[in-house]
Amino acid sequence: MKVLGLSCSPRRHGNTEILLGEALQGAKQEGAEVELYCVSEKDIRSCDGCGACHETGECHIKDDMQILYDKLLGADGILFGTPVYFYSMTAQAKTVIDRTVSLNRPERSLANKVGGVIAVAGSLGLIDAVKDLYFYMVTRQMLPANFVAAYAGAKGEVRKMEQCMKATQELGRQMVQIAAKKFEYPKEFRRASFGYGTHTH
Repeated sequence: MKVLGLSCSPRRHGNTEILLGEALQGAKQEGAEVELYCVSEKDIRSCDGCGACHETGECHIKDDMQILYDKLLGADGILFGTPVYFYSMTAQAKTVIDRTVSLNRPERSLANKVGGVIAVAGSLGLIDAVKDLYFYMVTRQMLPANFVAAYAGAKGEVRKMEQCMKATQELGRQMVQIAAKKFEYPKEFRRASFGYGTHTH
């Protein structure tokens, strides 16, 4: 059992990363192997929309996303962490999400992995970031666990938020327990990157 904490903050050691670390400690308490991956200073380029991955299942862009693909595919649970910039997730988070469009084969997908969300904001935008990440998980046929949404400004401020830290650790524990149930989406329903009704007459 492995849980991957994915920090999509452009900064290191901030509130998002602190909370991810706390959640991973909770997952570790439940016996999971854990890993924190930070996109900061990584070379992860934007999707260029070439569409080749729909045929090959592979992204042609050779950058650090190739390493992250292996980590995502090897995890039983993926915990997405993002600060809120301009009322939504960071550009780094959206870039990672866009690049996972290549994970579109039955043997190479995020389906049935447990997903969790950590979002940190100074003011507005928490709900939008959480909502967008949850919608992403549903279209990937992931199994959504809970989320933690924290208001924090100064670096390290979340450490003083006792209930927040407790909830974050419980999120990590919850993800492991959900993953242990081995739930799978019925194979007859294909994965889609769009919502039903948006493309029909």
